Amino acid sequence: MKYGVVFPQTQLGADPAVLRDFAQAVEGMGYHHLLAYDHVLGANPDREGWESGRPYNYKDMFHEPFTLFSWMAGLTERIGFMTGVLILPQRQTALVAKQAAQLDLLSGGRFRMGVGIGWNEVEYNSLGIDFKTRGARMEEQLAILRELWTRELVNIEGRFDVIDDAGINPLPSEPIPIWMGGYADVVLRRAARLSDGYLAQEGDPEVAKPLCDAFLAYADEAGRADAVGLHTRLSTANTPEHEWETHLEGWRANGITELAVYPHGERLDDYLGQLRRFKEIFGV
Repeated sequence: MKYGVVFPQTQLGADPAVLRDFAQAVEGMGYHHLLAYDHVLGANPDREGWESGRPYNYKDMFHEPFTLFSWMAGLTERIGFMTGVLILPQRQTALVAKQAAQLDLLSGGRFRMGVGIGWNEVEYNSLGIDFKTRGARMEEQLAILRELWTRELVNIEGRFDVIDDAGINPLPSEPIPIWMGGYADVVLRRAARLSDGYLAQEGDPEVAKPLCDAFLAYADEAGRADAVGLHTRLSTANTPEHEWETHLEGWRANGITELAVYPHGERLDDYLGQLRRFKEIFGV
């Protein structure tokens, strides 16, 4: 089991010194990776047609993950970086390939890209991308990204992207691992066929067990059972310390290979204190 940390970017603020101290402290504790969420835009929830219960809006802070991780790479030496998830279909494919390759270079190969299709139609519309075709677009993007990361010149005429005898430079030292998140059965099948691992949602492992079982079964059907990982999160706001061990045992039974701790609090010491306590109990 590899233990990582969810970067609490909606709570930690925007002071560069605080962000630096958090990243360096987490690396110093020995955690495997930092995971960050992605939203380019936050919508006004008072708008007409907005569904109640949406998780984020314009008041929630999101640091852009490629920029954030490139900066943190220069402040750290060992810890890995992972998006969880980058909303891939709303971004330009070739630009993502370039940004990811650059981050891979600057971090010394410490980057993995977790991707998903997202839920915020307002964000898609604002970025000029069709929300309704996002699943099909992402499947095409995965193939294009891997082509751009492994070949100097690429010729692609797809449904959504056309690349005419061009390529990125520098290339990453090797193809960047791509993990996928989502709930629908079509997503689980796509992740089993095309990804390096599945990003399961946090929460009760018993509730998540059918999704994990389905993903692993689809991976086995595709002959990839030994090639994929399974990642989840533990939220300290939703799972008190006396439940941590039971929570982990449940996820281990689901076949999990990685878990990222999502600390909560009101100041830097709160987040780091919870991470130190987790390390004391389980080791990282």
